[in-house]
Amino acid sequence: MLRQRLTRAREEVRHRWHRFESVWRRSMQLRVVVSTLALSSSVVFVLGMVLQTQITNRLLQTKERAAIVQVDSSLPTLERELTAVDPNSEDVTEQLEGALNRLTTSVSAQTDTESVAGAFDPVLVDGHAATPRHLQPSAGPVDDVPIELRRFVERGRFATQITTVERENKWVTMLAVGSPVGTATRPLQVYFLFPLSAEQRTLDVVQSTLLVSGLVLLALLGAITNLVTRQIVRPVRRAARTAERLADGNLDERMRVIGEDDVARLGDSFNEMADSLKHQIQQLEEFGQLQRRFTSDVSHELRTPLTTVRMAADVLHASREEFPPGLARSAELLVNELDQFEALLTDLLEISRLDAGVAELATEPLDIPTVVRRAVESVRPIAETSEVELRTDLPAEEISIVADARRVERIVRNLVANAIDHAEGGPVEVVFGADDGAVAVTVRDYGVGLRPGEAELVFTRFWRADPSRNRKTGGTGLGLSISSEDARLHGGRLDAWGEPGQGSCFRLTLPRRVGDELEGSPLPLPGVRSVAAPDAIAAPDALLAAPVDTAQEIPLPEGEAPEGEDAAEAPERGSAGLSESGAREETT
Repeated sequence: MLRQRLTRAREEVRHRWHRFESVWRRSMQLRVVVSTLALSSSVVFVLGMVLQTQITNRLLQTKERAAIVQVDSSLPTLERELTAVDPNSEDVTEQLEGALNRLTTSVSAQTDTESVAGAFDPVLVDGHAATPRHLQPSAGPVDDVPIELRRFVERGRFATQITTVERENKWVTMLAVGSPVGTATRPLQVYFLFPLSAEQRTLDVVQSTLLVSGLVLLALLGAITNLVTRQIVRPVRRAARTAERLADGNLDERMRVIGEDDVARLGDSFNEMADSLKHQIQQLEEFGQLQRRFTSDVSHELRTPLTTVRMAADVLHASREEFPPGLARSAELLVNELDQFEALLTDLLEISRLDAGVAELATEPLDIPTVVRRAVESVRPIAETSEVELRTDLPAEEISIVADARRVERIVRNLVANAIDHAEGGPVEVVFGADDGAVAVTVRDYGVGLRPGEAELVFTRFWRADPSRNRKTGGTGLGLSISSEDARLHGGRLDAWGEPGQGSCFRLTLPRRVGDELEGSPLPLPGVRSVAAPDAIAAPDALLAAPVDTAQEIPLPEGEAPEGEDAAEAPERGSAGLSESGAREETT
């Protein structure tokens, strides 16, 4: 039970600390006020200590001067009383006490001196008596006199010392003043003990006054700092809120400008920047709309002449055996280029629909392994022509999802065709994986791979890693871009990984139902393994370039397979990141 309470207390303290840390990081006003109060507290503390020390020293100096005056005025009287005292007689103690009584009686009439030095307790001691110190003749509270002071005065010197004695079960601070005093035979020692109670009460009042004044001063400084900081922070916060609304798309949002000070000039500059951004964004939108309209119009307008040219080319291609060899080859090239041109027009129309936001999903329940298998088989002739081996790892049982079969098949077909194009004669592996929330397909080749910094460009339209490289599959350069948009329409994503000389791997991850949120991928990318962790784990730049979901990833040592896998299967496993380490061309 006690352990549970301690655990809850620690959790509560940790929670409150995290909340304060969050507020501390986010609030400049809080940091300024706390910093000002901390520095002011140090200044007030040092100032209070200096004042207290000065006041204490002045009080002690005043008390010491008054005590010395009192001693100087009492010594002649005491010496007259001691002229008849014989330190060697047996009743010397009674004689000393009588001398002290007469001294006290005579001093009681000196009201002026007493009002300055205050009351005191006199002590007479024969420090030169040939007896142990505690048996030496004395009168008054001799035990209250410090030994060090007695030794000093016994050598014939005048001395003072601050000491603390116990009176009525309380400790009282006293100023002890010692002086030698003459007798008929040998000198004695007299000590005057002046209580410092009045000075202590004065110091207590000074300390309480300084404490209260310091607290009031800190409160005033905190309030003033908060007020001044608020006047500075408030416009900054308004600017931050205005910037957030601008970022959300409200381009008409502006700051309210009051006055002509620095903050007003900041507001004017901010509003001018917002006007400029709005104008440029509108120009870009208009240019984008014009570009999309131009692409769409050109694509549509080319359909009719392309159809006519296609019909004529088909007639020539069908009669090519009747032509001379040169003309027959020209007819074949004409048909091939028309196929390429027609595919480019189709992709441009699809890109136009995606850019305009009018692309629609014809979702239906479908068996995703069957769709993947059909896409692979559609490009198998290209693989056989390129002497590339296609390896598939697809489940035999039915796994259903809700998706657009045409778009999913196009994604897989583009990925496999792209892998064949870059396999360099090596195998291409297609692996399928699924869990309760998502399905995934990875397409892996062992060809040229991706260079560092190019992975972010692989889904860019018409981008090619090597412009001099010919496409074997007749792609248009828009395949991966369209595939990425198709995956996004399903609520999924398309990730890539690659290393120079080690090949590349593209992974398609789709939710079971369109609109469901992805929490990870059933299949990792090569070279990394998934680790369940609450905090993000930093990965090398060559391995991650896209957001990582709940499962975080760390790189595997070269040649090491994840636990439970053979080394040969290790390259087929990976993670949900998009590599920064390479690039490849796009094909349809």
